[in-house]
Amino acid sequence: MSLETPLHKVGGLGSAHSGVGHFMRQRITAIALIPLTVWFAVSALGLIGAKEVSELIFLSNPLNAVLLGTFILISLYHLAMGLREVVVDYVPHEGFKLFLMLLNYGFAIAVAAACLFALARISIV
Repeated sequence: MSLETPLHKVGGLGSAHSGVGHFMRQRITAIALIPLTVWFAVSALGLIGAKEVSELIFLSNPLNAVLLGTFILISLYHLAMGLREVVVDYVPHEGFKLFLMLLNYGFAIAVAAACLFALARISIV
């Protein structure tokens, strides 16, 4: 016999009243990264030894640019969520925890912006 109400059971809320959504986002991004990582690895291995012009032509293709941008964004989002869990679980001081969370998300946003800007410059040229 459970003391949970039927609404609470249906809502999927755990003991902390959160976390299911975060768990699902981590799993969905991990699943999305599987084909993107395979595509990236095959593409990177195919470009070994190629001249810079060939690499620029490869990234000028809209499909390749979109796939690389998606790979970058999903990877950084997955990274930020994973680091968030490490900070929440292992950093006891609330002030330092807040600082690390801001640093985590700031880093992810800065890297994503730089990568997408560079990708846009390459694909537009």
